[in-house]
Amino acid sequence: MHSGIFLALAAYAIYAWGDGIIKALGGHLSVFEIGFFNTLFASVFLFFLKPDGEKWRHFWVMQRPWAVQARAASGLAAGVLGVFAFTTIPLAETYALMFLAPLFVTLLSIIVLKEKVGPWRWLAVAMGFAGVLLVVRPGFRALEPGHFAAIVVAFLGATTIILMRSLAGERQTSMLATLVGYSLVFNGVAAAATSSFTMPSPKLLALLVLTGACTAAGHRLQLLATRITPANQIAPTHYSQMAWAVVIGAVFFAEYPDWISLVGLAVIGGAGMLTLVRERIRLGTVRWNPFSRNRL
Repeated sequence: MHSGIFLALAAYAIYAWGDGIIKALGGHLSVFEIGFFNTLFASVFLFFLKPDGEKWRHFWVMQRPWAVQARAASGLAAGVLGVFAFTTIPLAETYALMFLAPLFVTLLSIIVLKEKVGPWRWLAVAMGFAGVLLVVRPGFRALEPGHFAAIVVAFLGATTIILMRSLAGERQTSMLATLVGYSLVFNGVAAAATSSFTMPSPKLLALLVLTGACTAAGHRLQLLATRITPANQIAPTHYSQMAWAVVIGAVFFAEYPDWISLVGLAVIGGAGMLTLVRERIRLGTVRWNPFSRNRL
């Protein structure tokens, strides 16, 4: 169990550093160029990390093709908007807004799955919303497009989680290959149409390779963690990304959240933990999926 928790913490640390590199690239490349090369290099690494018992040549064989396509479209939109958010607003604020995803899952569970939601989950929703207000403080300062992009990413992340509940028996290779295909085509065409594309310099290319490696390594470590440790034990490690966001933002980008923002981040983490604890008591497990966090 401890090994699984350690692997999950390592996965989210790698993801956070990859997001920090994406933020640094924002001043040199367009959102679509970053998305294209990140996906390209991540897919190269992921090609050699094929799930056990599956073959890439069978990726087109799907049990629920429309659900797989919807998951890919949702992941593509979240990836593009996520890069935009990371490159335009502070890391801590981006993560704070993206961590609204579990709260959107609660709302979508009511609307789509017709689930009954008790007072504990509503309390978690209220706490998470209050935490975001403390971090972002709308009305006291201007909100940027990146803030709204991060909120949409949270909603798309929740949509992906709902979709994944119907894709439990689907091949991982099918979902990954479809998502990679969508991302490469869309970002490639968008980059060519909206910017005067030039080959990145060797330094930028090295950073892009590193972001792809972070995506692939984080994905692989997540899968390994879920194999040796129950998901409800490692799900709380997701919130370690907020701590990394504060550290990376302060050290490399001179982003120093004030004490109110730090309290807000703690409240958001507490809301997520409350949801996890309540689900564990109610169901004995947490319906958490490693694909819910995917930088592709």
